[in-house]
Amino acid sequence: MEKRWKRILLFLVIAITISNIFRFDVFDLKANLEEIPSWIYILTTIILEGSGVLIGALIALFLLKKKRITKISLFGTSKSKSLVMIIIPTIILTIIGVDNEFELNPHLYGFISIIGTLLYCVMEEYGWRGYLQEELKTIKPWKKYLTIGFLWYFWHLTFLTEATIGDNLFFLAMMIFGSWGIGQVVESTKSILASACFHLIIQIMMFNALIKNGIDMTEKLIILVVSVVLWFMIIKKWEKEELVKKVRN
Repeated sequence: MEKRWKRILLFLVIAITISNIFRFDVFDLKANLEEIPSWIYILTTIILEGSGVLIGALIALFLLKKKRITKISLFGTSKSKSLVMIIIPTIILTIIGVDNEFELNPHLYGFISIIGTLLYCVMEEYGWRGYLQEELKTIKPWKKYLTIGFLWYFWHLTFLTEATIGDNLFFLAMMIFGSWGIGQVVESTKSILASACFHLIIQIMMFNALIKNGIDMTEKLIILVVSVVLWFMIIKKWEKEELVKKVRN
């Protein structure tokens, strides 16, 4: 238990320090990055903001794997299904297009923004599901998801912004609920890409800085409904195939 919490603390310190240096633009790096081509600027800022969680997770996972085997991976138990899941929203958002302030073609920007957002979501998911859910898998589910949700909320440092107490409580509740919901996806698929897809929907519907008001609510709902329906169909088939494999073995 002591070693577990040392690994978690190490992960959290690295994740908070590195990610929030770029998220809060401590060193005014974004002003310099704006001089490079727009699409490179977009992808670079996304990578920098998600880098802390990824770096922290990779270090903590390395230490955890010295103690026991971990099962959650990038593709999980099916590379093909993981890839199909991420292709679905990529196609939809590219077709719809996203209005933007970079004067890029909406469809090209839609493709860039979805790829950048997916990359960001994968980086985060390596931390919250790829590492932390594996680290806490031996404790009771309600304790596990409550802990992951709270640490996920804490990492954002929302309480240091101008957000109200009500906003913070709502955000905390969302992080806990999201930890449970996305956690169920990972339990079924063992796939970080699958969990990143559901993380992506949260980003598109509420927080994503790349998309902002570039698509309207109707378009967001189309992405949500079509993607989630298809994803659940894929996951159900995924679960059946894994069950058959277990029976045969």
